[in-house]
Amino acid sequence: MKFEHKSVLLHEAVAALDVKPDGVYLDGTAGGGGHSAAILQKLAESGRLIAVDQDPDALAILGERFGGNSNVIIINNNFSHIKNILSDVGIEKVDGILLDIGVSSHQLDTAQRGFSYHFDAPLDMRMAQQGKSAKDIVNSYGEQELAAVIFRYGEEKYARSIAKNIVKARQEKPIETTFELVDIIKASMPEAAKRGAHPARKTFQALRIEVNAELDVLEQALDSALDCLNTGGVIAVITFHSLEDRLVKNKMREWAQGCTCPKDFPVCVCGKTPRAKVRKVVAPSAQEIAENNRSRSARLRAAVKL
Repeated sequence: MKFEHKSVLLHEAVAALDVKPDGVYLDGTAGGGGHSAAILQKLAESGRLIAVDQDPDALAILGERFGGNSNVIIINNNFSHIKNILSDVGIEKVDGILLDIGVSSHQLDTAQRGFSYHFDAPLDMRMAQQGKSAKDIVNSYGEQELAAVIFRYGEEKYARSIAKNIVKARQEKPIETTFELVDIIKASMPEAAKRGAHPARKTFQALRIEVNAELDVLEQALDSALDCLNTGGVIAVITFHSLEDRLVKNKMREWAQGCTCPKDFPVCVCGKTPRAKVRKVVAPSAQEIAENNRSRSARLRAAVKL
């Protein structure tokens, strides 16, 4: 099986981790193994890499690529369960955690996975290939609930119109394919709104986030990650849209915040000290964007545990 995926911000992410040859690192979204391979190149025989993914396609490729490598432990799990993952393999803390958030090129380009509005395929979008699908959501959520999902996670101006037309269409027959949904979305917008970016882009993003509970999963992972790092350890997170990036930025700012007492207090009574030092955000270079247009919205944020 091929798992075509060009790792975004590859060198920048691995550099941010500051890999120690004998360190222990967790790639929570290992995918096709691009970032994992770059980390492995910097590890000595005493180093360890824990490669985690929930997608069966990715796990198959990781097995083929790293299955014979004694430095690598491949785990089938969701990266939100960082503490349990480490506990299961007898590791308390690691020296670095990498999270590459979002959908992979393989998932987008494999038509039958139903992630893309460019291919006519079953409406699916499940990263783990189990649980509720996008088809389940568009055919079962109420109009207000659908509108809320599309607006909140897609920031779609026409969310109410799209939700209304989805409910109307499914009264005739279930909505089963990506192109059926695309047609409904297009019919819900004025002509001017269809120019430029694909009109279904925001709605598909919203449904994918809802299907995979992506923001909840990311928040759960971040809440656990800092506790799982050794002092001086690094967490590096690559995001691809503003909702993810805002969540990561705010969480890292919270880690870096010290005393929260009112300014007029003569001495600190809260006792809070910074837990991490936040590094400057990194964006893809012009060259990377030219070579891989999907990297254009990527942002890398990193924090070092104090």
